Amino acid sequence: MTKKKSESLEWIKALAIAIILVVIARSFLITPIVVEGASMNTTLQDKDRMIVTKIGDPKRFDIVVFHANEQQDYIKRVIGLPGDTIEFKNDTLYVNGNAYDEPYLDDQKMARAGDLTEPFKLEDTAVGQKTVPEGTVFVMGDNRQNSEDSRMIGAIPMDQIVGKTNLIYYPFKDFKIIHN
Repeated sequence: MTKKKSESLEWIKALAIAIILVVIARSFLITPIVVEGASMNTTLQDKDRMIVTKIGDPKRFDIVVFHANEQQDYIKRVIGLPGDTIEFKNDTLYVNGNAYDEPYLDDQKMARAGDLTEPFKLEDTAVGQKTVPEGTVFVMGDNRQNSEDSRMIGAIPMDQIVGKTNLIYYPFKDFKIIHN
């Protein structure tokens, strides 16, 4: 009887440790998310399931999840970092006066006549300043014609960012790591 009781106690300890590790990992390291909507098409599809990593600060072109409001999290791509000037003209991104290639938009640009991204300067957006404010990032969806992003909602405070993501794990047929 003592051996059986001891074995049961070991199983309970192992299960408790596993539960504690999962809670710690979900709280501080990673969390799953489900993509909702079409704002990141064609890079991400509605209902894709992804892993969000909560480690490190976002870099330009990282895909991030952030709290848009108390009920919703959004998933978008970081375009501008604190202190950056942002401008789009002739369907080209300019950061601090330098043109940047956005290869993740190539398929959309080829399928569309005219500009994918309407021309703008940062100060003409909801940010309302010439540079991205300190402690914030400027984000945009890859589906530029159908994305509520920093152009409309303003710069995103760093403390509202849940984490970065680049791993689609479901549907299994779409499993992949997205390169920025």
